[in-house]
Amino acid sequence: MTITDVPRAIHRGEDELPFIAVGDGTHLQLLQVDVELGLWVVRTRFEPGVTIPTHKHTGQVYAFTLAGRWKYKEYPEVNTAGSYLFEPAGSVHTLTVPEDVEGMTDVWFAIYGANLNLDDDGNVWAVIDAGFIRDFYFQMCEDQGLPRPNVVGA
Repeated sequence: MTITDVPRAIHRGEDELPFIAVGDGTHLQLLQVDVELGLWVVRTRFEPGVTIPTHKHTGQVYAFTLAGRWKYKEYPEVNTAGSYLFEPAGSVHTLTVPEDVEGMTDVWFAIYGANLNLDDDGNVWAVIDAGFIRDFYFQMCEDQGLPRPNVVGA
């Protein structure tokens, strides 16, 4: 095997993949997507006071907090800069960022499977998976006048 036969690492600079304002106080950067594997890797910046809908994960989730502070309403632990979080498949929770956080809370997530957004009775009202997030991200970039980013795997 020669060096030309070895797969190369894929690099993307922070400025190559834009953050898009979703409209609910979250700002999303899609880093990698693999629809066949069901993997989506995102970096999300949350404004203070944001609460995202209660959701259930169909696969495992890995999270690392880069800045700020957030927690799940259902659990006592608080994620701060440097915190790592593992979420097993089937976990249900409501992500919230306290109002008193200064600046954006910045979190990296690697998500397998789908987020099933749940209503107050536990019924699914939205499904967010790798294919959805890829299409949503590209459409939001287009809507915001940004060129189509070169997301890993897309």
